[in-house]
Amino acid sequence: MSPPVSHQPLAERLRPRTLGDVIGQQHLLGEGMALRLAFESGQPHSCILWGPPGVGKTTIARLMADAFEAQFITISAVLGGVKDIREAVEQAETARDGLQQERTIVFVDEVHRFNKSQQDAFLPHVESGLFTFIGATTENPSFEVNSALLSRAAVYVLQPLGEDDLRQLITRAQAIGAVPAVETAAADRLISYADGDARRLLNTLETLAVAATREKLTEVTDTWLMRVLGERMRRYDKGGDQFYDTISALHKSVRGSDPDAALYWFVRMLDGGADPRYMARRFIRMAAEDIGLADPRALRLALDAAEVYERLGSPEGELALAECVVYLAVAPKSNAVYKAFNEAKAFVKKDGTRPVPMHLRNAPTTLMKELDHGKGYRYAHDEAGGFAAGENYLPEGMAAPGFYRPVERGLEIRIGDKLRELKNLNNQKN
Repeated sequence: MSPPVSHQPLAERLRPRTLGDVIGQQHLLGEGMALRLAFESGQPHSCILWGPPGVGKTTIARLMADAFEAQFITISAVLGGVKDIREAVEQAETARDGLQQERTIVFVDEVHRFNKSQQDAFLPHVESGLFTFIGATTENPSFEVNSALLSRAAVYVLQPLGEDDLRQLITRAQAIGAVPAVETAAADRLISYADGDARRLLNTLETLAVAATREKLTEVTDTWLMRVLGERMRRYDKGGDQFYDTISALHKSVRGSDPDAALYWFVRMLDGGADPRYMARRFIRMAAEDIGLADPRALRLALDAAEVYERLGSPEGELALAECVVYLAVAPKSNAVYKAFNEAKAFVKKDGTRPVPMHLRNAPTTLMKELDHGKGYRYAHDEAGGFAAGENYLPEGMAAPGFYRPVERGLEIRIGDKLRELKNLNNQKN
């Protein structure tokens, strides 16, 4: 028996019952968008819902079951195992073979927590159509979900809720009498604290509602909010900084080679409850994007710092991350590879599909050799200096695009010298 509505958590009481009630994710659920079209198709399909906590993954899965009048089975990958999968299969078979011939949707929360064999257990049933599989994950499915399962499921990327979305949630909570009035400044602080997470916002509102009722308050003011939840709100105390504003300040401090500022913003984020694993991922990105080949050791150090944190956890592992952010700040900077990669992507996107030159083609069989695949290819290791001067590695008729332009900093100074030397050798040969 379900608990009385008044005893249900606020997040459950406000859970959308129709697609139109969903707040946020309009890039997927808006008119003509991918997930909306999937709902309207009348035919469920397996999918992965990837996004941070509290953005509606479970809600969307439940709404999909309602839309297709399907039995909805939930499995928690944190607590469940093969036994739960087996039971879900039995329930799906019973529903399929019954009078109603009911469809089944199996929803696996935190699917990345299942190991390979557990994930593989879904495959035959997904392929046979016994049930539709929906996985929810906060981790990149490219790394955490088996390729076989991933190839059978569409991936939908959910985004953190925006400020206006979270403000709507506060309004809805007030509309059902779950919380008292909330002063504008207090609402702004709550929205900043929620950081795009609807569940965090609603859980905090529920806590505040209980405290306000106890003290017989009719309005949640910013002053009272800070007195009740000051420690939890601390990261937004100075100017109401948004989470992504703070990570932006950290990234720009590293890019600007200011170790003190970088360390300050790093500690500010830790102090505010940011996940150190998220910080580690950002450091890896900074090393690749802003330092690049000016100091290739930076990327390795960022990966090592992430591994150290995984082994030690908090607070010991945070020191390795601090060492990393200081190193990144003082390292020579280059975004030459970052720019070259983006230019190459843009070029390939608009350019035609040029054939691979015959001398560069693979020739593992006799037939391919007879068709001149690989004919005339010069093996660089057999050439003077290990360089086949004058050889062309681009498609025929394609001018040298010059994507990569090393900067005059760090190791890229030497890389630039090397490329100029090779260019001179090519010019002499041609």
